[in-house]
Amino acid sequence: MVKKAPRRTAERILEVTLELFNRFGEPNVSTTLISAELGISPGNLYYHYPAKDELINSLFDRYEKSLNELLNASDGVRDVEDAWFFMHTLFELIWQYRFLYRDLNDLLSKNRRLETHFQWVLKNKTRSVKTMLDSMSRAGAVSIDSREAEPTATSMVVVLTYWLSYEYVRDPRKALEPESAQAALMRGAHHVLNLLVPYLEAGQRNHLIGLVEAYHATNPT
Repeated sequence: MVKKAPRRTAERILEVTLELFNRFGEPNVSTTLISAELGISPGNLYYHYPAKDELINSLFDRYEKSLNELLNASDGVRDVEDAWFFMHTLFELIWQYRFLYRDLNDLLSKNRRLETHFQWVLKNKTRSVKTMLDSMSRAGAVSIDSREAEPTATSMVVVLTYWLSYEYVRDPRKALEPESAQAALMRGAHHVLNLLVPYLEAGQRNHLIGLVEAYHATNPT
């Protein structure tokens, strides 16, 4: 039997750091806690990541890379079914790196690189949602005036960006725990797409309602 090669220490550090940041919030996780969780010395941690900001930036780089790959698929969204899957996948990625959104204002105030890059994230999200609207419009799923497309896309991005904050306010003790993920993601996808209801073709509007009802039937909360 061929043994798997041991994971590189740098990779393990990022995985554990992400788990701790997501669980406790970035401001509450020290490099001492990270090294203790890994069972390595602080010196070993500093060898790979000399500062906490380097851990944050490395995790953000992974998130941004995955996000851009996903956003590039928006031109393939043709109808509500596609849009539901696209939005749910976006929320899954945001959930995977939820510490960024949970502690967003604090992170941006301390990290100039993150501040700059997150502005690009917002622009890319808005561009992607507008592309999705254009694609759905060409397919006849939505009918939206070009003057309404940009503010609608911006509103959808606002919900995408701050949905987890809303969930956290609703239930600070449980909202960001793993067992709450599916319900939170479903609610987020629903509320983003609900902004399209005034523009959806009647059959597509009914289909969206059906998707939400079907999810509730199989995943009661």
